[in-house]
Parts: sequence; C-alpha cells; structure tokens
Amino acid sequence: MSGSLFDDEPGGPQGPPLHEDDGARRGGPSGPPLRPSGPPAVGTPLAERIRPRTLDEVVGQDAILAPGRPLREAIERDLLQSIILWGPPGTGKTTLARIIAEMTRAHFVPFSAVMAGIKEIKEVMAAAQLRRRTTGRRTIVFVDEIHRFNKAQQDAFLPRVESGDIVLIGATTENPSFEVNAALLSRSRVFVLQPLDAQGIERILRRALTDAERGLGMVSAEVADEAIAAIAGFANGDARAALNLLDFSLAAAPIDPATMTRQLGMPQLEQSIQRRALLYDKGGEEHYNLISALHKSMRNSDPDAAVYWVARMLEAGEDPLYVARRLVRFASEDVGNADPQGLILAIAAKDACHFMGMPEGNTALAQAAIYLATAPKSNASYSAYSAAAVDAHSQAADPVPLHLRNAPTKLMKALDYGKDYQYAHNEPDAIAAMDCLPASLAGRKYYTPTDRGFEKEIKRRLDGWERIKATRRKT
Repeated sequence: MSGSLFDDEPGGPQGPPLHEDDGARRGGPSGPPLRPSGPPAVGTPLAERIRPRTLDEVVGQDAILAPGRPLREAIERDLLQSIILWGPPGTGKTTLARIIAEMTRAHFVPFSAVMAGIKEIKEVMAAAQLRRRTTGRRTIVFVDEIHRFNKAQQDAFLPRVESGDIVLIGATTENPSFEVNAALLSRSRVFVLQPLDAQGIERILRRALTDAERGLGMVSAEVADEAIAAIAGFANGDARAALNLLDFSLAAAPIDPATMTRQLGMPQLEQSIQRRALLYDKGGEEHYNLISALHKSMRNSDPDAAVYWVARMLEAGEDPLYVARRLVRFASEDVGNADPQGLILAIAAKDACHFMGMPEGNTALAQAAIYLATAPKSNASYSAYSAAAVDAHSQAADPVPLHLRNAPTKLMKALDYGKDYQYAHNEPDAIAAMDCLPASLAGRKYYTPTDRGFEKEIKRRLDGWERIKATRRKT
C-alpha cells in the first residue's frame, strides 16, 4: 500500500473538519475521515467498496474476533489497549482499524508510516496529552505499516503509550519481534491475523457479487463456480487481491448478446491471470520462512522439498546469490565432513550462478540443493566451533603455549619461544605426543565426528592417533 491510507477518499489529504464529538471519524495528519458518508465515489475499487463495516462482516478471523474473544470484547466495550495487528496483506488489518474507529468514543487519528514523519508524530502526541488532561478523552492512534517507522519515530510514541494518553494500534505485515521496538512491543498485545482460506475468500467474492449497494449486484453477470474457486485459489489468502481480480476479470468479460449478461468462465479468467504472483517479501517474514523451509528440508534429506523451496524463492524474484550463500552455509553446517564434496559443489553452484546469471543459474542451485539433501549429514563441525566459541568468550585468554610459538629472534629463543616443539613430520606416523591447547583447556574435545559418510573414516583416524599419542606419553 503506497501513500496515505486514505488519499483516494473525498476531502483531500486533510479531509473536512468534523465536530469534536465525532472523533471516531476524525482524520489525522496523514488522512481524512476513515469512512466518508454516502455511496462510494465513482472509480472506487471493489475491494474498498465492499470492505466490512462491522465485526460480524469480517471473514476468517474468528480466532480473535468471534463473540466472547478478548479483542472483540475490548472493542465492543470501548476498553481497547495498545495492540499490534500482524498478518499478510489482505487479511483485514486496516479494516479492523476502521471498524474500531466507528465503534470507539475516543478521538481516532490514522497515520500512514509511508507519509508521516517525526514532526507529525510529535504534534499528535502533544495534542493527545493536552486532550486527556483537559477533557479526559483518550486518543487512539492507528499506524499502518508501522514497520516502516524507524527506531526514533517509534520511540516518539512510547512516552504517551506509557502514560495512557494514547492507545496505539499498529498494523504490519512484518514480524513485530524484528520490526517493532522491544519497549513498544512490551506495552502492546500482538494479534495475528491469518491468511484467509479458499472457502473464506469464496464467501467474500459471492458477497461482492450479490451486494447491490456496494458490490457488483447491479451488474448483470454470470460467474462460473469454477472461476470463483480459481480466483480464491489464486489470491493466496489475500482478499483484496481476489476482489481486484474479480472486478478486473468481470469488466473484461464478454457480453452474451442474447441475454446482455457478462459471462465469466475459466477461459476468460485464464486470460486475466497471466502468471501467479507468489507471496514473497525479500526483506520480510516470508523470506525467512522460506529459507528456513529449505534448510530444514535438506537437513531432513528430502530432495523433493529442497528443490521446491529453491524454485519457490527463485521464481518469486529472490536474489540467486542469496540462495547460493545459504547452500554454502548449509554445506558446512549440516553436511560438513560427512561429505566434504558438499561444500565444493555448493561453491561451484555459487560460481556458476554468478557466471551465468538467471535463469540459467537456477539448475546449478537446484543441483546443489539436491546433492546436499541426499548427502550424509553431520553438524559436528558446527558444534565444534560453537563449543570452542563459548570457551573463547568465557575462559581466560590464556597465552599461546611457548612450544607453539615461532622464535625468529634471539630474544624470543632466550625466552623459550618454540622450546620443546615436536615437528610432526619427524615422528612416526607424523603424530607427536604434544598438547596444542592452552594448559587450562588440556584434553578438551570440541570435534566429535559421527559414523556417517566420510566422518566415519575421520573418526577411525582420530581414534588411532589418540592411541598412538597415549602410548608415547607413557614412554
């Protein structure tokens, strides 16, 4: 969503003045009243016209809005506290804020994080403080796309949230744990809005087709059931996308001369749907969900799932070198020395992808993902580094043992640098009975190879060398 939330509504960026008692519909610094009176303006998109006006009209969010649920009770009793509404596009975050605006007796101020800045925030916060002190009236501030506000902008809300001068409603498509300041998050309750299922979207589409006041009920049209089902599936949980596609497809549908009725079936719909737009935000929550799915599929030795998640990311426009970097990381973290070729192949896939670009590089990434998924697995290298890093941070930084230090000068030799060093190549089997860790960590084991893949051979070697060292220490 770009620009102010309400730029397309009558009244311009500021909107007409309203009486103070009608604060629920009062516009803020980034928009006019939440819902203008009268019929929708000509050219208003179907998704905007058909937007729910009551809690009972909201589809697919019963988990938080069914009768008796805490959020619904708080809204209906006008006792709402600061909340964050988190969910993908088209699930009803802005709709819910608009319904709250209609139901509350508090002063309601809408913000768009795309348009507003720190100056506007401070002005609204000062007005909210004055309003509460002089009239006792609360101010509800709705911030759409709150994740777009930086730390300083989010911090500007904090004192007034803490004092109770404002109730903050933030809407975001991004994980609040990452995008909302911890202090603000701790003073708010997060409600998750779920993607709508196909049945829920079909309900919304059929409602739009029969609503003569705000929807398409006045349009003479026949829409095949399979077309409605296809639109619902294409929308991928986004009601706004489904309604926009229905509106566009119906406007382009041919008219039957005999009945003067628009006919929308699968052949006509397929012309409108050129290619499915995959739900994916390269900088957001879905980005991390998909890469997590790839990692865990390869870790579980599932090549079919692995190549699917690679394709899902690449076809949605992910940077192929990002996928390559994750494959390289996986090769060392989860395959490791169980199959040392895994890291070599992952690097080769990265180089091939960089050399050829897309789309030619996609098969190199797919090849690497399939190889890594089918390779023997070991996280022993990863575990070894993690354990060593803990000791590096928590243990005293002991000096390097003298026998492991180089002695390029006479002074260093006089200080016993290099004394008692045993050159491994001069020893039988090239193994010296010499400790290489600081004295405080002598005998510490970080790397424990598995019995899988090439690590089985590594384990055999280490066990043999340990027996040789133990024998030589005794002598």
